[in-house]
Amino acid sequence: MGRLFGTDGVRGVANADLTAELALGLSVAAAHVLAEAGSFEGHRPVAVVGRDPRASGEFLEAAVVAGLASAGVDVLRVGVLPTPAVAYLTGALGADLGVMLSASHNAMPDNGIKFLARGGHKLDDELEERVEAVYDEHRTGAPWSRPTGAGVGRVKSYAEGFDQYVAHLIGVLPNRLDGLKIVLDEAHGAAARVSPEAFSRAGAEIITIGAEPNGLNINDGCGSTHLGLLKAAVVEHGADLGIAHDGDADRCLAVDHTGAEIDGDQIMAVLALAMRERSALRSDTVVATVMSNLGFKLAMEREGLNLIQTAVGDRYVLEEMKQHGYALGGEQSGHVIILDHATTGDGTLTGLMLAARVAQTGRTLQDLASVMERLPQVLVNVPDVDRSRVRTSAELAAAVADAERELGSTGRVLLRPSGTEPLVRVMVEAADIDQARSVAGRLADVVKSALG
Repeated sequence: MGRLFGTDGVRGVANADLTAELALGLSVAAAHVLAEAGSFEGHRPVAVVGRDPRASGEFLEAAVVAGLASAGVDVLRVGVLPTPAVAYLTGALGADLGVMLSASHNAMPDNGIKFLARGGHKLDDELEERVEAVYDEHRTGAPWSRPTGAGVGRVKSYAEGFDQYVAHLIGVLPNRLDGLKIVLDEAHGAAARVSPEAFSRAGAEIITIGAEPNGLNINDGCGSTHLGLLKAAVVEHGADLGIAHDGDADRCLAVDHTGAEIDGDQIMAVLALAMRERSALRSDTVVATVMSNLGFKLAMEREGLNLIQTAVGDRYVLEEMKQHGYALGGEQSGHVIILDHATTGDGTLTGLMLAARVAQTGRTLQDLASVMERLPQVLVNVPDVDRSRVRTSAELAAAVADAERELGSTGRVLLRPSGTEPLVRVMVEAADIDQARSVAGRLADVVKSALG
């Protein structure tokens, strides 16, 4: 059996890769592993289970709930809520385990399972590996030890979770949003009810699009991966800004009043200055990945803030933040983590905080985001090469050195082997788009000749 857990839980095509049998088996295994680790010691275990609106989430939720209850875990079904809401409720309710069924920004046929530990934090890698090993052991025939009688888990719906999460979001806002007109694109996803409710309670006038999930239309031409509809709606309605989420609402991208995109780097730049102003940016430090735009780094340096860069992936950003107690981090894609108020990227919280800064300053989002200039960025994927030799090829190292000398302090080169495919990603930033394209093209040719 190949490894099931990726960087963000288990994902695949629902009912093909991710079956009801797999969901049930992994849930039983997770319960047993956490019990063995002492997480349930001295009390009856409780799990919070939520999902996004995908049609497949209905049967996968049933399988997860059945697996947990059969292992003696009481289950609180919170229904369709964002991933960060499930994480928050897992912590707020003192639950021993959280489970979210979602494939985030992926297309509707996919789905996924993410397990959360006590407090709403992602399971440690070691525990995930143990869950997978225990699942595989029992999949091949070893019998489970199962409770009977009063020992089986009880299942109940927990509709109160919706209001608890919205109240949490409103409670951490530094100021209200009165006077703002905001367009929200919910990607027909998990935040279709939560996000409009939160923004409305915070005082904003809202227009919603992509807020009619039917189980089949999640992420379909809308949300943070397709900003065209939001850009048009913001201009059409004369809104102050627009906010876009993905299917499970752990991401947030924005649009200013002119319809221009505001990406995760720009959002972090705006929030960093706001948090420093109210002494909430610990150590005056922001954490981002190596894929963040060079313009973000230059802006942070100019503002006297520290930037720590990690490997690509919000899990690495979160690890760095937790280890050193930093308050703000994220990715260009819109995963923004405000660690004082969330254990994961929270798109609704991020959008609210961004809007709060607009309301508080009276400045447009376009003006606020101008604190950083996004340098032109070109990404070229070079397929069918030996990605393992990226860091050892002398020919490639020489070509990169030449490129860096040409670009100087206003450009950057990043070569990154794909983690899943036989290709190398060439990323070049420069002050001029033509120069970025030219350098990227030359480096791609060297990658082909040196590693092909």
